[in-house]
Amino acid sequence: MVTESFLPRVNGVTNSVCRVLEHLERRGHEALIIAPGPGPEAYAGFPVTVVPGVGLPGYNSFVLGLPTKAVERRLREFAPDVVHLASPVALGAAGARAARKMGVPSVAVFQTDLAGFARRYGFRGTDKTIWSWLRHVHRQAARTLVPSSATYKQLDERGFPGLAMWRRGVDAERFQPSRRSEALRRELAPNGEVLVGFVGRLASEKRVELLACLADVPNVKLVVVGEGPAEKKLRSMLPDAAFLGFLDGQRLAEAYASLDVFVHTGPDETFCQAVQEAMASGLPVVAPAAGGPVDLVTPEETGLLFEPNDMDALRACVVRLAEDAELRTRWGAASRLSVEHRSWTAVGDELLRHYAEVCREHAPRSGPQLPVPAARLARVYEFGGDGQKAAAA
Repeated sequence: MVTESFLPRVNGVTNSVCRVLEHLERRGHEALIIAPGPGPEAYAGFPVTVVPGVGLPGYNSFVLGLPTKAVERRLREFAPDVVHLASPVALGAAGARAARKMGVPSVAVFQTDLAGFARRYGFRGTDKTIWSWLRHVHRQAARTLVPSSATYKQLDERGFPGLAMWRRGVDAERFQPSRRSEALRRELAPNGEVLVGFVGRLASEKRVELLACLADVPNVKLVVVGEGPAEKKLRSMLPDAAFLGFLDGQRLAEAYASLDVFVHTGPDETFCQAVQEAMASGLPVVAPAAGGPVDLVTPEETGLLFEPNDMDALRACVVRLAEDAELRTRWGAASRLSVEHRSWTAVGDELLRHYAEVCREHAPRSGPQLPVPAARLARVYEFGGDGQKAAAA
């Protein structure tokens, strides 16, 4: 795996890459990670090769990996059967080129709406250039895996070839209703308010400023989990909200389960793992009718979808749930049932089947050929932009 961003930087891509690497380790495969530094020397027992990285202007916590000769050199040393391009941009593009030179098939994972991301940070007029570059990178892959139907449609219309669905898993053991903490609830809502929460990066691309429309909803206490460049502004907009900062592990699971309603505001999510974790925690969800949440949230069954960026609609959805405890309970239970089967083990095995299929498709057409079942892949590399690593299976 080669990634534009990796630990210690935490984001959706990093998290999914870590889960994939853990699955490869469980299945007995080999893995190598190539990522921008600084970073750990190893993860899940697999070595990490670091390359130089540079922070994006105005968003230094997002580090873009710089292509170097080390990418192809390490690939050749490792001799992978599959190169996995995780959300590839620059470092991932280097991995794709190296794989083609070596005659090795690659699998690209599309995970970040980079054009939408750029627009949120003031890079207007860049859509055509960004999409052209991403299409060029993904055309070098044998298969491009997408996390949602909305993303599939978007890429298909833009001429990306070899598309297939691959959704994300969720740790339903960690994120579950039993993590609910009455002590935390008493601390956050001493007067019995309904706890409405947001979990995610506090940044422009998440449209967190939309939360301001919930500031004065009667009998509602707004809870914000996360950190980022928009935090200072958001605190001034929401002086009565509870800001819990960055949480992970059991503390994050406890925070989710202690809420009554989960709200997401960003319309540019290709999947939205926070929504899935909230659903596993037994919460009804209010989210934009765009991107990944459209696949996750069933209106009137597990939550409500609102027109993206419509603050009045967002507020109306929250008010409805805040006023109806029975509805929150019923939809929260349905949320849990809808995602609890999506384990990372099942999703990881699905990914291995994609690897096996591209290996078979690219097997030599002459001479003896060996079958490449998913359970016996020799190596898997993952390259990518946005916080993923290279895995060899």
